[in-house]
Amino acid sequence: MKKQIFRLFADLRFSIFTLLLISFCSIIGTVIEQDQSIEMYKINYPLSSPVFGFLTWDKILYFGLDHVYKTWWFLFLIFLFGCSLVLCSFLQQLPSLKIARRCQFFRTNGAFYKLKNYTILIKPSFPKILASVKMKKYSMFQQKNIVYSYKGLIGRIAPIIVHFSMILVLVGTIISSLFGFKAQEIVPKTENFHIQNILSNGGLTIIPQNSARVNDFWITYTKNKTVSQFYSDISILNNHGNEIQRKTISVNSPLTHKGIYYYQTDWNLVGLRFKTNTNQNIEYPLVNVFPNQEKIWLTWVSNNQFTQNGIILLIDNLEGYCSIYNEGGQFLGNMEVNERLNFNQNLTLLEILSSTGLQVKLDPGIPLIYLGFFFLMISTLMSYITYSQIWMFKKDQKLFIGGNTNRALFDFEIEFLNIVKNY
Repeated sequence: MKKQIFRLFADLRFSIFTLLLISFCSIIGTVIEQDQSIEMYKINYPLSSPVFGFLTWDKILYFGLDHVYKTWWFLFLIFLFGCSLVLCSFLQQLPSLKIARRCQFFRTNGAFYKLKNYTILIKPSFPKILASVKMKKYSMFQQKNIVYSYKGLIGRIAPIIVHFSMILVLVGTIISSLFGFKAQEIVPKTENFHIQNILSNGGLTIIPQNSARVNDFWITYTKNKTVSQFYSDISILNNHGNEIQRKTISVNSPLTHKGIYYYQTDWNLVGLRFKTNTNQNIEYPLVNVFPNQEKIWLTWVSNNQFTQNGIILLIDNLEGYCSIYNEGGQFLGNMEVNERLNFNQNLTLLEILSSTGLQVKLDPGIPLIYLGFFFLMISTLMSYITYSQIWMFKKDQKLFIGGNTNRALFDFEIEFLNIVKNY
């Protein structure tokens, strides 16, 4: 009974069926937005108007379609597929490799007639034939008048390595799903922060408690006033608040600490800091007018007597200045850092307070996934190595010689002819 179950799991048809199920579930995870808020699903998948006639938000949440890749049934499918690959390797591929390594002597001339490439040589020079085969880098085994030779056995290992690489990828995927996390942090410049705004995490994830500090944040611009690059100077702190690692990160150049990646993803402005004529610091918060579109911030600075009288300060970049408008929307000019505001209040602009957007990500299965793809590439190259066999059987004055190969038939036929033509 156990053998029948193992044979079922090792069957190619079962593997293909499981892989198709995984692919179908992956398509579902691509079509349905993942790891979004309940409100988003209620808006896009209402009960009154099901998508595709059956898909509503309550079904999405019930079956876990909002986090397909972390559900128990998706991980179970991956587990089944991995088991199928393991059993196929041990029950089919390894025995096949063992058979390929055995000396498969042809002890009768009848076996040669089943080969596509064979011939019968009359009174040949047997040592010369053997030398010719040896020169073609064949591994040769001989029992008196019977010879078996092969080359390219490493090509037969390629399927096993393919299975091994896929298992590594699957294991890495499961580890990332169970132990990984992704967070998004908006941190003002010079502030310390902990990882707390978790976007997604696995069922066994342990969020690290170490803190970090954003030392500085700035943006470089092109000649056309478009953003060239974002930069954040980040320090990783120990439990005592001491710096243990520091790096200036940018887009596609993250900081890595104990497998945790800190990516530069976004930026924001939080306020304006002024100095009064009495040397007191005062801050005005900035409001993002179009949070989902253009990055434009503004604040209202009123006089000391009437809040309805004042000016509007507008910023759309980090080049160190802001634009001034009156309450009627009339443009009054620009104001740079360390410049005094010509207003009822004697205010000097000290600093434009900015914050950086960081994506913090832990993906512990990535090394295994990369290793799996590396072995997959190796196996692809190995699969191009041709596995060829040549048999010889000497009887009286006749030499029966034949060969077989698994690919590159034309090249093998030429090689076979070169061996037998000068006998």
